[in-house]
Amino acid sequence: MQKQVNKVVLAYSGGLDTSVILKWLIETYGCEVVAFAADIGQEEELDHIDAKARNTGAVNVYVDDLREEFVKEYVFPAFRANAIYEGKYLLGTSLARPLIAKRQMEIAKIEKADAVSHGATGKGNDQVRFELSYFAIDPYIKIIAPWREWDLNSRSALMDFAHKHGIPVTATKSKPYSTDRNLLHISYEGGILEDPWSDPPDEMYTLTTSPKKAPDTPEIIEITFKQGDPVAINDQYLSPALLLAELNKIGGRNGIGRDDIVENRFVGMKSRGVYETPGGTILRAAHMALESLTLDREVMHLRDSLIPRYSEMIYYGFWFAPERELLQKMIDDTQTTVSGVVRLELYKGNCRIMGRKSEESLYNVDFATFEDDSVYKQFDAEGFIRLNALRLRIRKLMKSS
Repeated sequence: MQKQVNKVVLAYSGGLDTSVILKWLIETYGCEVVAFAADIGQEEELDHIDAKARNTGAVNVYVDDLREEFVKEYVFPAFRANAIYEGKYLLGTSLARPLIAKRQMEIAKIEKADAVSHGATGKGNDQVRFELSYFAIDPYIKIIAPWREWDLNSRSALMDFAHKHGIPVTATKSKPYSTDRNLLHISYEGGILEDPWSDPPDEMYTLTTSPKKAPDTPEIIEITFKQGDPVAINDQYLSPALLLAELNKIGGRNGIGRDDIVENRFVGMKSRGVYETPGGTILRAAHMALESLTLDREVMHLRDSLIPRYSEMIYYGFWFAPERELLQKMIDDTQTTVSGVVRLELYKGNCRIMGRKSEESLYNVDFATFEDDSVYKQFDAEGFIRLNALRLRIRKLMKSS
């Protein structure tokens, strides 16, 4: 049964899909549509958004710069946890969706809208991420997901609809793959990438130089951290968004951050994705290096045991869930001593740790040295080993008796 809707806030990019959705919502539901576009570092020209949305029928348009909030409140918290999904994916799209949904719901409240809409398909993860976020903010919100309702099930059908309604589109042929970009990454999926045996074409990559073509001279940088967050590159202090953008440039020219992954979607299928995450790859390596110096062993091991679960929560769309918020508090508490400087060498796709230092360091050369020392009695290790071996000895004695 079709919902009764008066006003909808649409997550709008100005591309073919969301332009068609905007007009389709008006025709199908007889409602007003407010278009909302978020700038999260996708490097697209957004000046045309307002005029295009209004010409397509939107009663109001919001174009919001969310770059600083995205990096400070979503990317950095995840990187304090060293979050990574299935050992490879640095969660670029996953981290952006809850922020877009949150701002969309804020606009819905401002506009007194009774529904929200998005352009995610019924096969992917994004529909889940958007809608779990919507419901976490307003349990009664109405959600319209056109890809689960309409019969416009092909790119040509969308283009026919657009031409019929006078919606300007620039695309004429199916793209060889679909992309999603923000300040953390670019992802490529579908089309020519659907065969997991095929090698991604080098001309596809946007952020990174091929490692083969990267400079022959290594680039050395230093990153300063304060309580788990990066604050400066080579002693230049930058805002979160500017810092990540600068690391993207540095990593990109050195071929850092390419990944080709077959991942498990939340809805149950496997999908192949190719990613470029140059700045994020450098940040994660540097952060882990500093933690090796400043975190207690058992605290680190306990936190590390939770990384797969924490990352899965974000990938599945549970950013606003109580379990993610609880884990975040614990993770953030581990970061109070993670301050210092890490030096890295970037060379042809490789990111090598050269050094790390911190006033919070737990590393003590007097204990660790292989030279003569007066602070560690090596004979004490015998009792330590015998006590830890006790259950192993008993087990063997019982089997032998």
